[in-house]
Amino acid sequence: MDLEKIEGLVKIIENSSLTQFTYKEGDLKITMSKLDNPPVVAAGMPAAPAMGMPSAPAAATEEEPKEEEKLFITSPIVGTFYSAPAPDASAYVKVGDQVKNGQTVCILEAMKLMNEIQAEFDCEIEAVLVSNEQKVEYGQPLFRVKRL
Repeated sequence: MDLEKIEGLVKIIENSSLTQFTYKEGDLKITMSKLDNPPVVAAGMPAAPAMGMPSAPAAATEEEPKEEEKLFITSPIVGTFYSAPAPDASAYVKVGDQVKNGQTVCILEAMKLMNEIQAEFDCEIEAVLVSNEQKVEYGQPLFRVKRL
């Protein structure tokens, strides 16, 4: 594997919501993880940081002022996002809508199966972050919401 492929993999991980990624090609195996979410190994102890990669001091994270956490409805699978049940139907939700726990907010198509994605709590839709028929990744934010 050449350096350009490795750099490309690193960029993909940096720009995605993935926290850990493993790539295997023949006898070569590369595992990458983001430092803010270190992988957990047996016995519940966090894995040591990669060589040459300093870990963030624990005190620095505690001293940072906590912002109001942004809440998202994220994609549980890789697939195609559909905002409505049919091409001629209106969208399940739009900005400003109040959504109840269990209410369908969109459909994700994966392997020719239509998966209804539902809100896990009562919330208000603040932003729709993807467009209709857009391909989405696992963990990708679909909607920014505010808890009611």
